[in-house]
Amino acid sequence: MTKTKLRKIFTLIFLCTFTIFFIVSFSFFTKEFFFKNKTTQKKNSVEKKEQKKEYQLSMIMGGDALYHTGAYQDGKQSDGSYNYDDQLSYIAPIVSKYDLAYYNQETILGGTELGLSSYPTFNSPQEVGDAFVKAGFNLVSLANNHTLDKGTKAVLNSAKYWSKQSNVMTAGSYGSHEDKQRSHIGEKNGIKYAFFAYTVTTNGIKVPTGKEYLVNVYSDEKVKNDVEAVKSQVDVILVSMHWGEEYTHTPTTEQRRIAQYLADLGVSVVIGSHPHVIQPIEHIGDTVVIYSLGNFISAQIGIERRVGMLATLNIKKTVENGNTTVAITDVGGDLVYTYHTNDFKKFRIIPFSQLNNSLLSNYQSIQAKYEAIINKNDNTITVGNITS
Repeated sequence: MTKTKLRKIFTLIFLCTFTIFFIVSFSFFTKEFFFKNKTTQKKNSVEKKEQKKEYQLSMIMGGDALYHTGAYQDGKQSDGSYNYDDQLSYIAPIVSKYDLAYYNQETILGGTELGLSSYPTFNSPQEVGDAFVKAGFNLVSLANNHTLDKGTKAVLNSAKYWSKQSNVMTAGSYGSHEDKQRSHIGEKNGIKYAFFAYTVTTNGIKVPTGKEYLVNVYSDEKVKNDVEAVKSQVDVILVSMHWGEEYTHTPTTEQRRIAQYLADLGVSVVIGSHPHVIQPIEHIGDTVVIYSLGNFISAQIGIERRVGMLATLNIKKTVENGNTTVAITDVGGDLVYTYHTNDFKKFRIIPFSQLNNSLLSNYQSIQAKYEAIINKNDNTITVGNITS
């Protein structure tokens, strides 16, 4: 075989080998590239999905805990101590289902050492607070027209009592300037909330000069300063307002003005008390306004004063691609009834869903009448959701 033929054969072998190597290499790297690319796309898709996170916080709100003589004597035990668990026995299983549970402690918990008293200047056993905390209430308004009924000493006793309660946030009344400056921000289920409380009246009792911390008397400027101080730090702002005219189911012009002002400030939920009867719930833009929850428990006379409201809602927070949105949803109101015997004993707060004619005669027509008040101004508000 000649050298020329050998050279051609070697050249052919080399070209075939190179071609095979090139094809194999190309196939390998192409496969690797697409595999990696597919993996990256899948990873990016997963990360994109993981970027959307949702959080939820449920909330329930009850009205005024107004302890007249009959109501607080009902908790007196044979050994002289006080216990109010039975009064909340129907309510506790309901409240325990919610993340946040609010009520207004209308009568000051100055304790037995100051002497218990009823209308017009109240002082209640601190065991009342024990029962509400045990039932699951963890947001408590202390700002109302009876906060100063028994003077500075009762407020200091109240502040000391509440400071010992774990996982409970109070607002509206304080034991010192330093106490008032404490954080009003809480967090649960990944949602941050701020809670404030104010009253428009102290029944003519003047707040001692230099002791303005004893009770938060409402002013536009005060609430604006409080809200703006926390607005950038929280997802929602809750404000308790003790306002309005007693024993009317219609919000006053001033209630509506304040409600609009709070909505303009960015308050998420306005929780109203003082009228001792229920008033409607409505939306002002994105703000939920509960004008009055009515009495939660009292010994006042009259069916309208014995019918109160439990308001409920959900706070939903969505975080997606770095953007956060918060919405108040599922707003509803349900009725409760303060039951007691004719001699003012065996007080019980009972949901209307658990009533019968022996507990309240003609309760169904009463329920229809008062449920109509709840969503009178806003038909998106649901009624009758709480069953047990």
